[in-house]
Amino acid sequence: MSGVQKFLSFAQAARRGSFAEAARDLGSSPSTVAKSIARLEAELGVKLFHRTTRRVSLTDDGERLYRRCERVLAEVEDLQAEAAGVRAAPSGTLRIDLPITYGRRIVMPLLGQLLRQHPDLKLDVRLQDGYADLVREGLDMAVRVGALQDSTLVARRIDWQQLVIVASPDYLAAHGTPWRIDDLARHAAVTFRLPSSGRSRPWQLRQGRRAVVLHPEPRAQVNDGEGMVAAAVLGLGLAQVPDYMVSDELSSGRVVEVLPAHRPAPMPINLVMPSSRLMPPRVKATLDVLDGLRKRQA
Repeated sequence: MSGVQKFLSFAQAARRGSFAEAARDLGSSPSTVAKSIARLEAELGVKLFHRTTRRVSLTDDGERLYRRCERVLAEVEDLQAEAAGVRAAPSGTLRIDLPITYGRRIVMPLLGQLLRQHPDLKLDVRLQDGYADLVREGLDMAVRVGALQDSTLVARRIDWQQLVIVASPDYLAAHGTPWRIDDLARHAAVTFRLPSSGRSRPWQLRQGRRAVVLHPEPRAQVNDGEGMVAAAVLGLGLAQVPDYMVSDELSSGRVVEVLPAHRPAPMPINLVMPSSRLMPPRVKATLDVLDGLRKRQA
C-alpha cells in the first residue's frame, strides 16, 4: 500500500470518526483501512486514534498530523484525478459552510442551479452561524459576513450585507416613530443573542461619517434572525436585521424601516477558501455561479 494511501485512509477516518464509514468513502473494507492506519502508526511511532467498538477519535498526535496533512492530501487527490483525465467537468462532493439565513435564501438557489448544470456534482452543505475550521472539517469553502480574521484563507467578495432597523406599523402607531438616533433609547428592542457569549449583538448605525454603536436593553432576545423578524412583525419592538432577511415583510408592509438615513456602512460578504495553488473544477464552477451575486451589485 502506498504512503499516500495510508494518509488518505487516516484523513478520511479522522473526518468520519469511523473506519467503516471511511472505508465506504474510499471503496475499501474496514479491515483494510484499519491495517493501513496501524502501519502508519507503526511507521510514525505514535498512536493516532483512540478506538472504541463503534467510533474512533483523534489523539493529540493524530490531531496535529491531521491539521498538517489535510490540504496536502486534497491536492494530491485532485492531481491524481486530473492525471487520470476524470476532472474535465465538475464532479465529486462540494463541501461548503454557509450562514443559516443567507445560505438558505441567497446561496442555496444558486447551488441548486449548479447541480442542475453538473449532474456528477454532489453537495455537502453545512448551515450554521458559528465559525467553521475549513481545514479541520475538510471544507472546500465557506461564506462569511464581515471583517475576516483568518489571514491564511483566500477571500473573494461576493456580496454586501446591509443592516436595517424595522418595526411593525402597529408598534409605531402605539409608541411613535424614532426620527433621531437618540430617540431609540425610549423604544423596546428585539436583539440578537450571540451564540459565543449569550450577550446581545450591538446595533450599528451611522451619524454622518461617524459610526455609532448602541447597546439597547432588549425586551426580547432571540438567537435566530428570522425569529427576530417574526418578533418585529408581532409588534414586540424595533429589530436590526440584514435587509435580505426582511425584504418580504418590507414589501408587504408588515414592517417598515426606521432611520434609513442612519444605516451603517454595508458589511462585505466573502467566499473564503483554504490557501492552495490548485482549484478543483467543483470549486471553480461554484465561484463562477456565486460571482453572479457580485455582478448583481455592480
